[in-house]
Amino acid sequence: MNSCNWPPVPVSFPHPFEMENPMNTTPLYRQALQCLALLALPLWAAAQPTWPDRPVRIVVPFAPGNTLDTSLRVVAEEFRKNTGQPLLIDSKPGGSGIVAAQFVAQAPADGYTLLLGNTSMLTINPHTFSKLPYDPEKSFKPVSNFLGAAMVMAVHSSVPANNLQEFIAWAKPQGDKVSFASFTAGNSSHFTGVILNQRAGLSMTHVPFNGTPPAVQNLVGGQVNAAFLPLLAVKPHLDAGRVKVLAVTSPQRSALMPQVATFREQGVPDLEIYIWSSIQAPAGTPDAVIAQANREIVRALRSNEVREKWRAMDFETLPSTPEELTRFVQSDLKRWGEAVRLSGFKASE
Repeated sequence: MNSCNWPPVPVSFPHPFEMENPMNTTPLYRQALQCLALLALPLWAAAQPTWPDRPVRIVVPFAPGNTLDTSLRVVAEEFRKNTGQPLLIDSKPGGSGIVAAQFVAQAPADGYTLLLGNTSMLTINPHTFSKLPYDPEKSFKPVSNFLGAAMVMAVHSSVPANNLQEFIAWAKPQGDKVSFASFTAGNSSHFTGVILNQRAGLSMTHVPFNGTPPAVQNLVGGQVNAAFLPLLAVKPHLDAGRVKVLAVTSPQRSALMPQVATFREQGVPDLEIYIWSSIQAPAGTPDAVIAQANREIVRALRSNEVREKWRAMDFETLPSTPEELTRFVQSDLKRWGEAVRLSGFKASE
């Protein structure tokens, strides 16, 4: 470590305006500058914000009991272990994620209210709503990508089909009497059914629910014939024989269900759909706080415990830099713009 060995006699430094060369480069002058810098380090460090020094709230756009609750609680455990602070989950469902997004957009920009920003609110809503109470690009600052997952097409056990082609053959002559559930209107779960209708010549009726749990409940109860949901949500009912899974939206088969073919394998490549969630902060949050939040979120996501537990749920950790997340969202925004345009769907406001 450098030390300040001052000369034994007083030294007078000329005023900068009196120097012929303000950028004095004498060894003594350089040593003085080094000493001043070392003395200033503790003051500089003390001025930096320490995040988190109290509980952090993360606002999610779904009702309690959603499959994301489980994944978030795993991260919350790791977050508390690393930081000593709890990660509080605050459910604000409704309006295709609009309620949650608007709440965080208007929250104090201090890093203690974060948003679980998902596919719907950041890349689909801009195409389905003519007006939003938040700007997906300007109302938030990206922290890190968070979670990725495929969906499955699940049907009630009474449906006489064991694969996609058998389902299409059964559903086509029944027209709109066949129904499918989504975990909210205007999101990837909804548009998967819309695209399947178009590609397969079906007329299934869409039945939106306010979150995954009620969609699963109505599927298991037989109120709807089919649903497009995360595998974790239907796995217990699949194991119990109450539902069947006909296809997965991932590019490859799920390791948890290798016997089920992908949509691509079954002739519908347009249904290769990946759903994701990211961590966003209110616009105006200081860059230093964003950097610290990114460090802690990424640290938790890269832990072996989180990755192993998520893998068992068929979820993928997606740690990233804020810049990588920005590029990811922009790319997905374009992709969903085309899907929404082809579907002709517009949200009622």
